[in-house]
Amino acid sequence: MTNYPVRMARWSAGHPWRAIAGWFLFVVLCLGAGIAVGGNPAASADFGVGEAGRGEAIARDGGLAQRPLERVLIERRDGGARLDRGTAGAVAREVTRRMRALPEVRSVGDPVWSKDGRAVRVDVTMKGAELDGKKHVDPLRAQTAAVQKAHPGLRVEETGGPSIGQGVDKLRGSDLSRTEMIALPITLLTLLFVFRSLAMATVPLLLALTSIVASVGLSMLASHVFPDAGVGTNIILLVGLAVGVDYTLFYLKREREERARAQGKLSSPALVELAAATSGRAVVLSGLAVAVSSATLYLADDVIFSSIATAAIVVTLVAVVSSLTVLPALLATIGARAERRAARKPRKAPAEKAVRHNALLRLTARRPAAVLAVAVVALLALAAPLLGLKLTDMGRETHSRQVPSMPTFDRLNAAFPEVKAMHQVVVRADADRAGEVAAALRGLGAAAHDDPGLNGTFTLRTSADRRVTSLELPVPHYVSAAPAQESLDRLRSRYLPDAVRVLGSGVESAVTGDVARYADYPAHQKQKLPLIIAALLLVTFAMTVWAFRSVVLGVIGVVLNLLSAAASLGVLTLTFQRSWAEGLLDFTSTGSIGSRVPLFLFVILFGLSMDYQVFVISRIQEAVRRGVPTRQAVLDGVGSSAGVVTSAAFVMVTVFASFVSLHFIEMKQIGFSLAVAVLLDAFVIRVLILPALMLLLGEASWWPSRRRRAASFDSSADRVLTNVG
Repeated sequence: MTNYPVRMARWSAGHPWRAIAGWFLFVVLCLGAGIAVGGNPAASADFGVGEAGRGEAIARDGGLAQRPLERVLIERRDGGARLDRGTAGAVAREVTRRMRALPEVRSVGDPVWSKDGRAVRVDVTMKGAELDGKKHVDPLRAQTAAVQKAHPGLRVEETGGPSIGQGVDKLRGSDLSRTEMIALPITLLTLLFVFRSLAMATVPLLLALTSIVASVGLSMLASHVFPDAGVGTNIILLVGLAVGVDYTLFYLKREREERARAQGKLSSPALVELAAATSGRAVVLSGLAVAVSSATLYLADDVIFSSIATAAIVVTLVAVVSSLTVLPALLATIGARAERRAARKPRKAPAEKAVRHNALLRLTARRPAAVLAVAVVALLALAAPLLGLKLTDMGRETHSRQVPSMPTFDRLNAAFPEVKAMHQVVVRADADRAGEVAAALRGLGAAAHDDPGLNGTFTLRTSADRRVTSLELPVPHYVSAAPAQESLDRLRSRYLPDAVRVLGSGVESAVTGDVARYADYPAHQKQKLPLIIAALLLVTFAMTVWAFRSVVLGVIGVVLNLLSAAASLGVLTLTFQRSWAEGLLDFTSTGSIGSRVPLFLFVILFGLSMDYQVFVISRIQEAVRRGVPTRQAVLDGVGSSAGVVTSAAFVMVTVFASFVSLHFIEMKQIGFSLAVAVLLDAFVIRVLILPALMLLLGEASWWPSRRRRAASFDSSADRVLTNVG
């Protein structure tokens, strides 16, 4: 693996225009193939987990699964007095007539009046699967708008899962465009500050963006194996910009260092080869670490995390390929032009700069034990709120009110609280037992009539083949409310077991519905979290030992990653489970953390932390190879890499922090937690704790390798120097 980056860089630098043209052809082919084949979005069946998922499968088998449902709400504009039944009834009938004429509509319910007479609603059930409704909701919304235009004295509006889903997608798209407008200029300014050259600053951004474009196309192809849950593009943008700039930055900085050290004695292709022999290997190791870490998300057995894993793996590997193929060609081309300009000027031999140690590093060198103790205690203090972490799924009621259908959603639920949520009890048995099953479920509905979490009504349906029977129980509470959750517990622990006991053997039953989905998803994630964390720890340990032939460094990598992840999760819990930061970060606290956030944070952070781990320890190893004692090698390695790590971290933090401006609380939490994690990892873990540990351990840091084994890292650089010598 050490030789491959050098060989690829040698060919690329020797044939720069072929390499550049080949890369852009690759990007076009990837995107073209993805568009030609098309993506494969996840279907409703792909999202089911736990008992709720099993119940949905039973209902789907009987044709009784939830379908896309829109509701048209008719009110007075002033929201005050009762509606005139004659006028409002005529409007409701007009809505019904228009909706029934649409090919997208399966059925339209009779108008339903609110108890106070101030509102009337019309329920419109669409054809197709539940998740497909948002693709076909526009004709329904057009008819609602036409009725509204014809009756300006009333407020006629539409809401429901399809229109809210469509609005969420549109708002998310505009949010992502805004984050690009924030992240890209700041990234470019950061790179300009680092390189003092527009050409050199543009290269990382160009490669990151082209890697993202190619990855979008490849992810569309990959979605036919791992269906896309709708988050793939978000992850490609989030991870791609971060790692794409990072890998290119590591390579560019190393090429510049070698150029300064060579003092004009080596050609641009030779300098590119030197950079490939050192930073090129680090990029490969880092990319593999991110990809393998991301792959552990497949263990979650969840379509959303499978989509995240696929997107992260694809964009990371594409970024690695761009750094090893087209980047050397660009560097050789830019370097050759710089050499031609320099040849026309009087040559001034630059003096080789000594490695600078910043104030924190000097403090660590003087008092490693004290620095280690203070830094670890500080991170543990930040991690302390993690003990009160509460994971929940984010219900529909948590969506931003910037989504056009959400204000109507609020008014609908105020007028008709029984539509806030629903339990669905499903039972599958032989067709000749349909009457017996229906009687048992009617008994269940009667037993639950006075349950404080329900509204006392129910709807019974039987499949066409009479094998599946469904009992729907309206819940007048949002899915996150305690009464809704408690009613689910009673339904599963008392009402349904009693009904099934009457039926005896030969039946299959489950409770699904809105509340069950909300409860079962976090429970599923909590169950999978230990397995994925264990896999992450094993991957981190194995990758570090493989890269540096040191068990000690493997253990250090695992402990430090756990420490930074725990601290960032603690800060996240402190910030988002309470209300003190609501005004500052523009959110309304749900008193919980999104159930997907911890898993996502652990996996992505463990992968990205390997970037810094590999880069910093690689520089330390190089110094050891030159015969420098481990203590001095630690100081020089950390000192020489501090600028690159700081710049890379600033870019990552900018990208992640831009997601805090999004309107969706779970995306805010992901962006915030990753930004905090990268800050802690770059400025506390790598600058304070890692060097302090290695200073205290000394030569034992490389155990069980000897110095000559630890020194093997840079052998390819020697070969490059020998070849060009």
